[in-house]
Amino acid sequence: MISVGIDVAKGKSTVCILKPYGEIVCKPFDIEHQNKDLSELASMILKFDDEVKVVMEATGIYHLPVLTYLQEKGIFVTVINPYLMKVYRSESLRKAKTDKIDSRIIANYGIEHWFTMEEFKVSEDIYGELRLLGQQYRHYMKLHVTSLHELTHLLDYTMPGIKTMLASWNEGNRKDKLSDFVEQFWHFDEITKYSESEFIDAYAAWAKDKKYHQSQTKAKAIYELAHEGIPTLSSETPSVKMLVTEAVRVLKEIDATLGVILSRMQELAKSLPEYSVVREMGGVGDVLAPKLIAEIGDVRRFHSGKALIAYAGIDTPPYESGQFIGSNRTITKRGSAALRKVGYETMRCIKTCPRPDDPVYQYVIKKEAEGKAKKSAKIAGLNKFLRIYYARVKEIYNNS
Repeated sequence: MISVGIDVAKGKSTVCILKPYGEIVCKPFDIEHQNKDLSELASMILKFDDEVKVVMEATGIYHLPVLTYLQEKGIFVTVINPYLMKVYRSESLRKAKTDKIDSRIIANYGIEHWFTMEEFKVSEDIYGELRLLGQQYRHYMKLHVTSLHELTHLLDYTMPGIKTMLASWNEGNRKDKLSDFVEQFWHFDEITKYSESEFIDAYAAWAKDKKYHQSQTKAKAIYELAHEGIPTLSSETPSVKMLVTEAVRVLKEIDATLGVILSRMQELAKSLPEYSVVREMGGVGDVLAPKLIAEIGDVRRFHSGKALIAYAGIDTPPYESGQFIGSNRTITKRGSAALRKVGYETMRCIKTCPRPDDPVYQYVIKKEAEGKAKKSAKIAGLNKFLRIYYARVKEIYNNS
C-alpha cells in the first residue's frame, strides 16, 4: 500500500510518497509539468512492487496534465474535492502551510481513505467538449452583459429611453434589435432630421432589411420619443458617434461568438441519446437543452437522483440535535453554481409558459399555494426536475 500525494500548482507540483503509519518512501520533491519530469515520476511509480494510488486535489485545469499523463500510463489516480481536503487539513492543530507539507497531507489522506477512494474517470469526449463550451459560453455571456451595460450607458446620453422600446439580444433567435437600430440611428438628431412620415418610411426600410416587423406604431412611438427626449451629448461632438458605434460593434462581435458556441453545443448535444428526452421536458428548449446536458454531463456517473441533486448543491441536509429538529433548512450551495443557474432558468421558463400537465409545473404551483416564496418554490421544482431528468435519461442507457 503506497500513497503518492501530489500538491498541484500552476506549471509544477510537489510529490510526497508514503506507506502506512507515516513511513516515508520518498521525501517531498518538485516536478515540472513537462514530459521529462512526468515520465520519471511515472517510471518511479511503476517500479514499486506494492499497490500504488496517486492522490491529488482538484485545482481547476492545473492538475489535468499530470492526471492525463499518469492515467495514460495505467496508473490509478484519484482527484479529491478541494472542500474535503480543506476539512481534512483543518483536523491538524498546527496551521503551517507549504507545498511540501500539503503534499504529505494529501499522501496521508490517501492512506487513511485507501479503501473508499475511486479512480478518476475522464468524461467522454462529447461531454468534455460540451462542458468546455459551456464554460466559454458563460464567459462570453458575462462580456455580453458588460458590453450591453456600456452601450445603454452611452445611449442614456444620446437617446434616453430608447432601450425600453427595443429588445436586446435574444438567445433563441440571436437577434439584437437595439444594436441593429442604434447602428443606423445612433442619436436622436439622426431621427429628428426627418419628418414623421419620412422617418416611418426609413424605419420600414430598415426593418425590412434587418427582417424585423415593419410596425408603423413602433416607428411613431420612437419618433415621438426622439422629439420629447433631451440628449445630454450633442451629435456634433466628434467622439460621441465613434464611442456609440464602437460599443455596438463590440457587442455584436460578442453576440456572434455566443451564437457560434451555442450552435456547436446544439450540434454536439443532438448527437447524444438523451437529447430528445431532455428536449421534451417542460421548460427545456433548443437553448437550455444543450446547456443542461453540458452542466450535468454523463448521468451514469451519479448513483442516484439524490447524488445529482447534491451535485447541483440544492440538497437540504437534516439538522437535528437532541430534542431539536430543524425545519427551516436551506440548500447547501456546495455544488455546481452553473447547473443551479441553468436549472433556475428552466424553472422560470416553466412558469412563463405554463404546461398544466407537467408534473414540475404542478409542483411549483403547489409549493407557491402552500405559502412558499416564489424563488423557494422554483428551487423545490428544480429538485423534482432533476429527479425526473435522472430517471428518464438513466432509463435510456439501461435499455440500450
